[in-house]
Amino acid sequence: MNSRRDGILREMGLAPLWRLRGAEEVEEVPVVESAPPEPVVRAPEMLPSGVQAVDEATVKPLARFAPPVAGLSSGPPIEAPATHRDVPGDIASLDWDELDARIRACDACELCQRRKQAVPGVGDRQADWLFVGEGPGAEEDARGEPFVGQAGRLLDNMLASIDLKRGEDVFIGNAVKCRPPNNRTPEVSELAACFPYLQRQIGLIQPRLIVALGRPAAQALLNQEVKIGAMRGKLFEYNGIPVIITYHPAYLLRNQADKAKAWEDLCFARATMRRLKQEVEA
Repeated sequence: MNSRRDGILREMGLAPLWRLRGAEEVEEVPVVESAPPEPVVRAPEMLPSGVQAVDEATVKPLARFAPPVAGLSSGPPIEAPATHRDVPGDIASLDWDELDARIRACDACELCQRRKQAVPGVGDRQADWLFVGEGPGAEEDARGEPFVGQAGRLLDNMLASIDLKRGEDVFIGNAVKCRPPNNRTPEVSELAACFPYLQRQIGLIQPRLIVALGRPAAQALLNQEVKIGAMRGKLFEYNGIPVIITYHPAYLLRNQADKAKAWEDLCFARATMRRLKQEVEA
């Protein structure tokens, strides 16, 4: 691995974990190509608060997707509600400029009352990669761009570690577009109110792969209770698009030991994307 990657992993706090005794270069966690693939769980759109799902999802393995990183345990299939809710008609027809304007003027929940500005998202609007976080923080609220604080710098390093860069084949957004007071976790009703905007962004981007950063983002996409530790290393599905779950960069800043797990997740995501592209080229 080159010196640039070495520096990035050091910035992430990972380099000492991956350096072999007596070796000069950082070693990457290997991705096992021969292991059987994890099941993919079909997840629906977020239901409004108070609406109950009535059916169960059908869990099906998709052999074309990459296997999990070595060392991650396989668990039983995770089921999610299968009730489907379309994007509201007025939002479903919006183009990018109209959608951004609608998000910035939104007053669908109480988060609008204390925001400085809404934060729609940023990046390549035809990206293969979509990263979805929780919601804007103080710096994001002030600048109108997601992931610009300390957690954003860590996210940039995480992207660089798998040869990605903000704005280049990458779009970054959040499950809620307005800052929750005191950076608290978004409530279910707030996630539901904002979800049609994320739905429309996904429809416009048509990414190959979605990476959910943190529990609220994963819950919004999968419409089920999420425990990240139990759901890492598995592929889920939102409207036919594979979804991988990992830790939010802000969490990693507070829990340095879990950066190694996030690195495994990034390797898994990179292997999955390679497999998806190989399938298209085949």
